Amino acid sequence: MERMRKLLKVYELLGGEEDIVNPTNELIKEGHILKLSNKNGTTQDRYLILFNDRLLYCVPKLRLIGQKYGVRARIDVDGMELKETSSVAVSRTFLVSGKQRSLELQARTEEEKKDWIQAIQATIQRHEQTVESFRHLNCSLRDDESTPPHSPSCVELGKRAPTPIREKEVTLCMKCQEPFNSITKRRHHCKACGHVVCGKCSEFRARLSYDNNRTNRVCVDCYAMLVGVSPTPTTLTSSTHRRRSILEKQASLAAENSVICSFLHHMEKGGGRGWQKAWLVIPENEPLVLYIYGAPQDVKAQRSVPLIGFEVSLPESCDRLERRHAFKISQSHLTLYFSAEGEELQRRWMDVLSRAGRGEEHQVHRPIAESLEEEGEEHTQTH
Repeated sequence: MERMRKLLKVYELLGGEEDIVNPTNELIKEGHILKLSNKNGTTQDRYLILFNDRLLYCVPKLRLIGQKYGVRARIDVDGMELKETSSVAVSRTFLVSGKQRSLELQARTEEEKKDWIQAIQATIQRHEQTVESFRHLNCSLRDDESTPPHSPSCVELGKRAPTPIREKEVTLCMKCQEPFNSITKRRHHCKACGHVVCGKCSEFRARLSYDNNRTNRVCVDCYAMLVGVSPTPTTLTSSTHRRRSILEKQASLAAENSVICSFLHHMEKGGGRGWQKAWLVIPENEPLVLYIYGAPQDVKAQRSVPLIGFEVSLPESCDRLERRHAFKISQSHLTLYFSAEGEELQRRWMDVLSRAGRGEEHQVHRPIAESLEEEGEEHTQTH
């Protein structure tokens, strides 16, 4: 929880413009630094924030109340290099270079420079060790994180027919995460793993043992594992080959270990869009963050909302809401409206959201759907 609180604090410092509230993220170091100008050598005050996967180079925003920063540049730890550049003319400097850009920075003291160099070097080394471990465990990781329930394991892939995911439970391609539509982005099933994917991510063919060795449509990941040859970079669209964002948390996996999850209708005040039905989840490992999905099997959330500081209440007459069992959460300039299917579901969501708004961990109960079904059975038996 302490790690999450630190991330939420930085999230607020950046005005919510950077997706950092993620259980895989860790804040390593933050603080002021000087940026050397390439033109005239003058220094400018900047703010550095180092995470386990990226370095954020930030500039101060002009505000009357409270200091905020804007992200000027991001450098991924993957591919990052560090070099000391101090000279007689300019002391206490070091160069951070990556895939996105290079930055020459200057510390205020030698001790500060030493601390930054040690922190960045340690982060790079730990990242390299993690990448190497993932290479060795690629097969097991695929089984744990991306294989749908009841689908073939890594060893059984192609030898046993998968249990396909229902198309109506997915609104995004489970590989490239682009939204489906009926004209240009139609749904297809990978015949090896059962994922619902778009045409571009399933334009591969592989022979499957369970189908008498006939060639079948498969997704990009299954093609690489079955054939043993990776597709060319131009056709490689799998989300596993790029940095994952905060929103890339599969809905079904989050719901299995959640504080609460269910369908709700939602709408943002002043957002210009009407009520939309969505699948909402507050995970156990992130009890202070709300994830909004288009459907229960989506691999990417449409939106994430850090809940600390939000106030929960019933709508007022001036809100002019037409739906029953409605409630809202508000924080400064943002108000989100929700509508539940029943009064009990409304009460439970308001209770969980109120606790999260105060920064309290909620005691985990049975899944909301299971609990409501049992209450319905008891009600039927008493009549």
